[in-house]
Parts: sequence; structure tokens; C-alpha cells
Amino acid sequence: MAPPPTPENRASRPNSPNEAYKRPLDLVILFAAHVALAPLWLIMWLAIPLAIWLEDRGPVFYTQLRLGKGGRTFKVYKFRSMVRDAEEYTGAVWAADDDPRITKVGKLLRARALDELPQVINLWKGDLSLVGPRPERPGLAAEFAKELPRFSERLRVRPGLTGVAQVYGRYATRPRDKLRYDLLYIRKMSPQLDIKLLFMSVWLTATGHWHDSEKHFR
Repeated sequence: MAPPPTPENRASRPNSPNEAYKRPLDLVILFAAHVALAPLWLIMWLAIPLAIWLEDRGPVFYTQLRLGKGGRTFKVYKFRSMVRDAEEYTGAVWAADDDPRITKVGKLLRARALDELPQVINLWKGDLSLVGPRPERPGLAAEFAKELPRFSERLRVRPGLTGVAQVYGRYATRPRDKLRYDLLYIRKMSPQLDIKLLFMSVWLTATGHWHDSEKHFR
């Protein structure tokens, strides 16, 4: 007979989160949003690329390699919000609110998280869920894991377009604090929580109050 579980091996083998609801919920919301907001989608998909190109005649889109569920890598799509070749000399670095590489148009896009709009492609493909831990870059994730042993636990679920760390934190919230938010979400995830976070994300996008101040999540 197997010995009863101890606190140690309970912690090393956490319960699997119930994600069965997430993909159907994502698809229903995506379809409804595209139907209801079709004119707005069209305007944004025309105006934003034009504004980016007019500022410096550089590329409109930007792709990065990110970690998905189980450590699978995929390309995430974004509107470019930094100067061209921003990481040519610096490599991957942790984001900052006052990063001098951010363009004027990029600042406006980031204030309302509109630089993330092309990630709707990743949502339809299933790389992302609407809500979940933000997907991290492999190089940065490896660095964070050296200091934060539980960092890999974020890979137990599909990453998200928005999440607790984004709604309740700041753009430059420390990795340790973002991890705490992400693990709280994984423990508490439910359709009700996802819908609440989506409504809050829409409000923050509409008002441009993303990352103004840290809030508290319990």
C-alpha cells in the first residue's frame, strides 16, 4: 500500500487545474466580439498599422517566441511599439514603464494595451486563452526560474491575453509578484473569475488606466 501523501509531496504534485471550460468560453466570446464589434475591429486594423508606419516607416508587426502550456514554444504577434531593432544590442530585457525605446505611437498603444490586438490570431489558433498567465520569453523564463523555483508552474495552464497580474499589477511589476498573481489565478480559476477579469480588462482599455496603480487581489 502506498504511503499517505505528505505536505512535501503534495506541494511537488499540485492538483491539475480544471481547464475544460476555457476553450469553449474563449471561442464563444471571440465569435460574439467579432460580430458585435466588426466596424470597430475594421477601423483599428486600418488606423493602427497606418499610424505605426507613418511614425518611422518601420515594420507594423512584431513577433516574439513565447512559452505556452507545457513549455511548448510559439510565436506571439503584436503591433510594434518600440523603435526598429530595439533589442539588437540589448537582447531580451525586462519591461519598464519609462523604456526610452518605446515610440510615441507605441506609448498610446500600450496605455490601452492595443499593441496586443494582433494576438487575436494566437487566440483563434489556441496558442493563448483569453485569461491566464502572460506567456514569457524562453530566455527570460530561464533566468527567472533560477531565482523563483515555482516559476515553471505557470506552464501548467494555457497562457492568456490578460490575467490577474496584468489587471492587478503594473507593467513593470517584479517577476516574483507577477508569479504570485499567476499562481493565485491557477488556484482560483473559474468561468466567473475569467469573465470578471475580462470586464476589468475592457474597462482598463477603454479608460487608458492600465498599470496606473497596483491593486489587490485575494
